[in-house]
Amino acid sequence: MLGSRSNGQPDMTTIRLALLGYGSVGKAFIRLLQVKTDELTRRYELGWLITGVASRRLGWISDPAELEPAALGAHASAAPLAGWDAEGVHAWLESARPDVLVEMTSLNPHTGQPAIAYLRAALEHGIHAVTANKGPVVHGFAELEALARARGKRFLFESSVMDGAPIFSLFRETLPASRLVSFRGVLNSTTNFILTQMEDGRSFSDAVAEAQQIGIAETDPSADIDGWDAAVKVAALSRVLMGIPLEPDQIDRQGIRGLTGEAVRAARKDAQPFKLVCRAERDGEGIRASIRPERVPLSDPLASVHGTSSIVHFELDTLPGLTITEHNPGPETTAYGLLADIIRATKGSLTW
Repeated sequence: MLGSRSNGQPDMTTIRLALLGYGSVGKAFIRLLQVKTDELTRRYELGWLITGVASRRLGWISDPAELEPAALGAHASAAPLAGWDAEGVHAWLESARPDVLVEMTSLNPHTGQPAIAYLRAALEHGIHAVTANKGPVVHGFAELEALARARGKRFLFESSVMDGAPIFSLFRETLPASRLVSFRGVLNSTTNFILTQMEDGRSFSDAVAEAQQIGIAETDPSADIDGWDAAVKVAALSRVLMGIPLEPDQIDRQGIRGLTGEAVRAARKDAQPFKLVCRAERDGEGIRASIRPERVPLSDPLASVHGTSSIVHFELDTLPGLTITEHNPGPETTAYGLLADIIRATKGSLTW
């Protein structure tokens, strides 16, 4: 049950939030909450409290009264309530008593675990489950969606593909009686950044190092450069928007590891720059999907995105073409997608 403030605002609802994962997105999310506090109060009659934060560095921290965001750093040596596993999350949720779990842990492209177990635990406790993790969307969508309906809660994941760009909510809320036929796009911002750097004269290894330096590539960048991150995103879009289950390893996948700087710069000089293009198209009752580097003519919208920008183009039976472009997103963009989902979960669809 959401709590109501007793501060002279009888219609004010206070959302109790538990954050699972506390990296750059988690910190950006708290900053966004602080910036948007007045707007949340004025437009949605919503207040917020942080009652739980968990990460490998912090352990399982909870205070059902409230955790002060400014003091979270002081908990760096706190002992966890239980191990950093699916069992630990149950004790943490019991202690924090949140209304919404905000899950931001690392992607497991092959199983979606342990994030699926974390989200399942929240729904079993009667808590809305919001995630920025695409693994559970691919590998646990049917289970988590059914559990959410059974418990009268929401399982939402707007930030899992293209950060906070409204893709899933666009189809769910504004495109009734439309059938998605196919989509294509540039969905991995890290590889797009690397290709842009290579066009500007860097070698492949130097471009990867630069992506790691600015924090958009992991120490082991293989999930990005070998196309696994893009494959999970294609599988998530196919599963939710087209209703067709698709495993990442079923996708014809080729990353950018084999591209040389010379080839990338020659393609740009020929006005056909390389992009890591993701495709999915209905094929009878099934789907054909691929990820591979392609030379894209400048007349194609996919050629217009540079750096960390991304783009997706949809073909629907009701619309000949619908394109969404996201320019140079950062952690704040992902944080916004989480906030939008929290508002949807607690107040219903967004209204003007």
